[in-house]
Amino acid sequence: MESSRESTGSVTCASWIRRPENAHLVAMGKSMRTTTTTKTSLLQIFSFDAKTTSLSSSPQATYECEEGELIISLAVHPSGDEIVCSTSIGNCKILELHGGDGHLKLLAKDMSPFQGVGAQKCLAFSIDGSKFAMGGEDGHLRVFKWPSLSILLDEPKAQKSFRDMDYSLDSEFLATTSNDGSARIWNITDGVPLTSLTRDSDEKIECCRFSRDGTKPFLFCTGQKGNKALTSVWDISTWNKIGHKRLLGKPASVLSISVDGKYLALGSKDGDICVVQVKKMEICHWSKRLHPGSGISSLEFCPSERVVLSTSSEWGALATKLGVPADWKEWQIYVLLLGLFLASAVVFYIFLQNSDSFWGLPPQQSRPRQKSEAFFRESVQSSDEQNFWGPLDM
Repeated sequence: MESSRESTGSVTCASWIRRPENAHLVAMGKSMRTTTTTKTSLLQIFSFDAKTTSLSSSPQATYECEEGELIISLAVHPSGDEIVCSTSIGNCKILELHGGDGHLKLLAKDMSPFQGVGAQKCLAFSIDGSKFAMGGEDGHLRVFKWPSLSILLDEPKAQKSFRDMDYSLDSEFLATTSNDGSARIWNITDGVPLTSLTRDSDEKIECCRFSRDGTKPFLFCTGQKGNKALTSVWDISTWNKIGHKRLLGKPASVLSISVDGKYLALGSKDGDICVVQVKKMEICHWSKRLHPGSGISSLEFCPSERVVLSTSSEWGALATKLGVPADWKEWQIYVLLLGLFLASAVVFYIFLQNSDSFWGLPPQQSRPRQKSEAFFRESVQSSDEQNFWGPLDM
């Protein structure tokens, strides 16, 4: 396992920013103390080196919030060009990322629909980037069309207080969980609540993530049933629970799923991380005491590498390389196919050179050809007699 820490300031949240050619960045919200009694927040952009699994030592761009305005959550648009931040004073900021090659700038946009909405616990863009949802600490759910910000869903009493949310792969459904242990499914296309997940009286649902591989329509949820911490799976075609398993062995504070849907990552409230192979629902990587004694506040897979980004208030941000099999790169697949083609060609050539096939026989003389023609005519006649459908018309 390789890892790199970024600990300057108190990190409140962080997320990957997808960039071309896998030159991904990390957006990080930090709380900075300006005086003994006053704090402010910075949104900083760091570059990421996949070879060393490390973040840059200094930020590539910085945006400073007003005094007393603390960033509590953020979400990055799938394009990587826009970042939405929720602040402690009840406003959401939209920051545009401009430039490249070490010359990045963060510019704020004044969007009136995001003013005075209150502190937002959860922010999420749909997979296709056409929708944006925010869930407040007061239980108010708002879903906007992006980038017009026209309202698709406005539900003041959606939950008691939001705990987590996630969009389905087709961006049709939104799953939300509450601090009271309930979970609801929303049909964003129709702008209506669809169903609530069934649970036992002693069961609390906490975190949720939809499957991402496009073949298994599942919803994964972590939660507590009595004194047991479980990861449960729902079939989203029926919204029935199809099973559960004890994975982390302790209450999970966060849940994440890889872009290709092959892995789940669970972070604990005391700093551990486990990574689960979805196909077998078995743990394939452990990082114990990654953030010792501190609850993991955010956890997210890198868009192209088997690396997770985790944060905690005490230990800051940490990029960790996972001990799982590496995926094939596109160029490696092409090299493999080319090698198989060349190997097949060589084997075929050797076979022809050493076989007694008709390719190596001398030209036939006229006499044998006459015999073969006579034999062919007899064979055709015999075949027509045995054909169920009768002789073919010529």
